[in-house]
Amino acid sequence: MSAIIYLEGGGESKELHARCREGFRRLLEHCGFQGRMPRLVACGGRDAAFGDFTFAHTDGAAYFVAMWIDSEDTMANLESTWAHLKARDGWNQPAEAHDEQVLFMTTCMETWLVTDRTALRKHFGHQLQEAALPPLNDLERRDRGDVQEKLAHATRDAPRWTARWTRWCMSFTA
Repeated sequence: MSAIIYLEGGGESKELHARCREGFRRLLEHCGFQGRMPRLVACGGRDAAFGDFTFAHTDGAAYFVAMWIDSEDTMANLESTWAHLKARDGWNQPAEAHDEQVLFMTTCMETWLVTDRTALRKHFGHQLQEAALPPLNDLERRDRGDVQEKLAHATRDAPRWTARWTRWCMSFTA
């Protein structure tokens, strides 16, 4: 059986979609998926990923279909993925879709970014205020607003930190 995963991410350009697919491909290879790689489709925003995932279900796909998105909010203990998506986004579970087809990354991309302190130091240098970053323990349980605020605070002295941060994010798939 072949598989296809619809990814949240990749922005709006073909180049960014290609870089997003490459980044996820490398991640999956690192996790041991060489030789059995699913087809990866970068969709841009989370609504687009959901739309493509839903369409694949109405298309009667003869392959395993999944979507890989940020949870955006922390999940209640043992809450199903579809219950979370219904409560948070108002999304209805497509017919024949299962919880196992929803793969959550983190609450937001910035959670991944703050885990790599070495890369942050390399990129921001002395302008990074590492003590302002959130602690690494239980990071996946932190509210996305808290993570984003702490990252912004830790990089506030970097000139035009937003532009530098965006370029740094892009370098993850380079």
